[in-house]
Amino acid sequence: MTTESISAGDDPRRLLSDVHTLARRVRLDQRVTWVALAVLAAVTFAGIPFDWFGMKVDCGPDDTCTFARRGVLYYWPVALLVAYAAIAFCYRRAARARGVDTRVLPYAVTGAVLTFLFTAVWIAAALYFPSHPTRFPEWALVFDRLITPWGTIGVALLVLARLERNLALLGFTLAYLAVVLVPIDFGWGTGWGPRTMFLPQQVINGVVLLVGAIGFAIARRRQR
Repeated sequence: MTTESISAGDDPRRLLSDVHTLARRVRLDQRVTWVALAVLAAVTFAGIPFDWFGMKVDCGPDDTCTFARRGVLYYWPVALLVAYAAIAFCYRRAARARGVDTRVLPYAVTGAVLTFLFTAVWIAAALYFPSHPTRFPEWALVFDRLITPWGTIGVALLVLARLERNLALLGFTLAYLAVVLVPIDFGWGTGWGPRTMFLPQQVINGVVLLVGAIGFAIARRRQR
């Protein structure tokens, strides 16, 4: 039986540090967050014409109007499912190019489940409310915004932030959800009428996603 001295390169603390560094590098290589945000921004902007032409507006002689956003059901379910499939494909392709694995599948599955959920809720609401009622309690409006396509986008992004252990994405997603749930339109579109009242918020949602995509793309390039 012989004993061997441990060289400095075999120091357990250094080895542990190297493992942590490698694990962090792998996590960074797995992230193509900007791709997900760019795809979602594109889907949000592309949905504007469908929401516009798919909206039903009825105005009575007393200048009171009711409206129903049927375009949401025509466009968003298919668009979001395609978007999540495209995001998963891009993540897997980037991971294979770098020889690492990716955990994007749970995010894509969550996005698909949320898409089916919001579609079912919107269909039920459309059947229960033939036209948009004039008044909703504030809590109902917040819930309504959460189950919209742009709200479910934010919920799914929380899952992606958890999978990537990405604090920057978590912070961005919370800010995005704040914009969605407590609409910020800076007074833009006031007095435009029921057909265009959705436009400012949807444009702002898309801009927030696009700015996020640009920011994460720049950060990734600097890390490399």
